[in-house]
Amino acid sequence: MDFKLEVPTSLEYFASLVQSDTEFPLLEAAICLAQDEYPELDIQEVLGQVDQLVSRLKKRLPADAGAIHKLRLLNKFFFEEMGFAGNANNYYDPDNSYLHVMLRTRRGIPISLALLWLELAGQIGLDAHGVGFPGHFLVKVHLPYPHEGKVVIDPFNGHSLTKEDLMERLSPLYVESGLVRDGEISDELLKHYLRSATPREIMTRMLRNLEEVYGSQSDIERLDAVRKRLKEIGRAHV
Repeated sequence: MDFKLEVPTSLEYFASLVQSDTEFPLLEAAICLAQDEYPELDIQEVLGQVDQLVSRLKKRLPADAGAIHKLRLLNKFFFEEMGFAGNANNYYDPDNSYLHVMLRTRRGIPISLALLWLELAGQIGLDAHGVGFPGHFLVKVHLPYPHEGKVVIDPFNGHSLTKEDLMERLSPLYVESGLVRDGEISDELLKHYLRSATPREIMTRMLRNLEEVYGSQSDIERLDAVRKRLKEIGRAHV
């Protein structure tokens, strides 16, 4: 009897990764977004490259490093030593959303940079989360006692953001709408926008970014591929 091993399509593979919210391999799903554009992409090889970054970072960490020490070392490693930064010169290049390209060029957009930064943060034990802030994806780290607090970072440049910085970023959105006068944003509203994004929300936002890029280019074929993935990510899951 002959047996045929059918290799799943990139869309089927993606669908298998995002079918459950309890087991959602965010990094792997994000890497596989590039398979429509780069069909020969070896996802395991890219995961291996990330593992190498994790290994290099861990070698810099003393065994007794606290959360603040870990955060400082991570930012120094990621933004200074490795040189990851926002692609200010070509922000709307779709390659900014493809992690295997970003690992080579060290340039991305906030959400792709955040995703890699979050993977490294989690691997060294930081309580880090993505933040779906309006217009610009951010990351945050919860610091334990005795330095209890929250640090919000812009992954585009590595800068820590104060409460005033965040209020200033939100103000134009609400002043234009007439919902807020004199740019006064309530603490409750700010808290709402700083909530942790789920892996499904992060993946959806990455796809929406690509949808916007390909839509602006009237690239129907690539737009259709992105929308098929959006359909999969939008299905009901448990």
